[in-house]
Amino acid sequence: MVKEIQIRVNLKEEKFTGFLEKKAARILRVELNEITAVKVLRKSIDARKANIIFNYKVAVYVNEKMPETSDYNFEYKDVSSAKEVHIIGFGPAGMYAALRCIELGYKPIVLERGKNVQDRRRDLRAINQFHIVNEDSNYCFGEGGAGTYSDGKLYTRSLKRGDVRRIFENLVYHGATDQILVDAHPHIGTNKLPKVVKNIRETILKYGGEIHFESRVVDFVIKDKKLKAIQLLNGIEMTVNAVILATGHSARDIYYLLKRKDIFIKSKSFAMGVRVEHPQEIIDSIQYHCKGKRDELLPAAAYSLVHQVNGRGVYSFCMCPGGFIVPAATANEEIVVNGMSPSKRNNLYANSGIVVEINADQDLKKYEKFGELKGLEFQKDLEKLAWVAGGKTQTAPAQRLTDFVEGKLSNSLNPTSYQPGLKSASMHSILPKQIGGRLRKGFAEFGRKMHGYYTEEANVIGVESRTSSPINIPRTEKLSHPEIEGLYPCGEGGGYAGGIVSAAMDGERCAEAAIKNIL
Repeated sequence: MVKEIQIRVNLKEEKFTGFLEKKAARILRVELNEITAVKVLRKSIDARKANIIFNYKVAVYVNEKMPETSDYNFEYKDVSSAKEVHIIGFGPAGMYAALRCIELGYKPIVLERGKNVQDRRRDLRAINQFHIVNEDSNYCFGEGGAGTYSDGKLYTRSLKRGDVRRIFENLVYHGATDQILVDAHPHIGTNKLPKVVKNIRETILKYGGEIHFESRVVDFVIKDKKLKAIQLLNGIEMTVNAVILATGHSARDIYYLLKRKDIFIKSKSFAMGVRVEHPQEIIDSIQYHCKGKRDELLPAAAYSLVHQVNGRGVYSFCMCPGGFIVPAATANEEIVVNGMSPSKRNNLYANSGIVVEINADQDLKKYEKFGELKGLEFQKDLEKLAWVAGGKTQTAPAQRLTDFVEGKLSNSLNPTSYQPGLKSASMHSILPKQIGGRLRKGFAEFGRKMHGYYTEEANVIGVESRTSSPINIPRTEKLSHPEIEGLYPCGEGGGYAGGIVSAAMDGERCAEAAIKNIL
């Protein structure tokens, strides 16, 4: 007999060996020795009250052996001589498009502007230590895309866009911890993701796919509204059957290329703001109702905040418990900050993007002359302002949270995880009123919701500008571009995903659509 049940335990009970089996036996009214296995299906923590509760969904095997294999099998085929599908970009969307092509018997040809995951490290070091940005290899570009050196958050709301469990199981197949199959808010960790990405690359190569690093696509050859070939920066031209465009939300040169080629694109709404960084102990004390260090069984506490200010949402984005802030610029003379965490989330600081909705139709009147690219140009201007305010290096402009809200320049700043360093600046003046004014009201409200959140011990660091693409590349129900045959906009860069899992699922869908069209 196999039964799925819910089990609730408090923090004290969690510390005892075999507590799940004992609880299960009591709930099912069977003898403890009749339970052969308990498999955890889901785990979450309810910390709303001082008595913290762990919620488990489990499968209990009574006098029955638990299966040792997964319900998911990934059958990859030798595609070395098969028809080709070209994929531009090797982030989550590109990786999973390539894997799906192999499953379906087609040969993926992946073109990635950046370097492999090992060689990328040198360029990340150059940004952090020497403030030099390689425009093709950085925190956004390179093997695995922006997701490689990130928290590896796998939470998604895109449950209707594909099989979420399939993506999770495939990540485990490629070396991720099986804990992601259980946790309510799963993550892999920036220290673990590079190995997973490398394993995916090796699978693609093993079965006959091709991956070309440092291969930036610079032009499309289009005849009679059909994509015939793509051209690389090194002058090579490749004839194509179908192209999956999975370049991510920061590949601005691709948007300029599409505009130049008069390929239909649209502006879309997005969000921009800042990163706020607290000592992790402050967030723990708020969320876990404790003083000092949290209990060792509790993970670094996270939070999620949202508030409406003057008709626009102000909300937390990509919250990183026990994490650090990194320079995510993709060109020199700009400042972009992002956050990430290691698998143990054991850093001293908690950071989160706090961003404001930007309505492309209503909030960018001064940028209408740029047409579909107005949001992109707005992003660029703010990033340039931050670069100037930071001292024209990767040093980021910052302000104590309380000073930001009160409109005062900070005489000193708190310690930070951001390696290039901080410079005190009037963030309340640098940010446009439509962002800065709403952020100040939002932070004040967040302080009322989380007592202790509004503190001079927190820094506000600018700017968080790459939450999503400000451009949408339209596609039909068959996932192809409505005007250009053979072009399949995909993932975050096309405006169809918002994270690792949703991008991966979209990559699989686009691979299926491209192959169906070839057939």
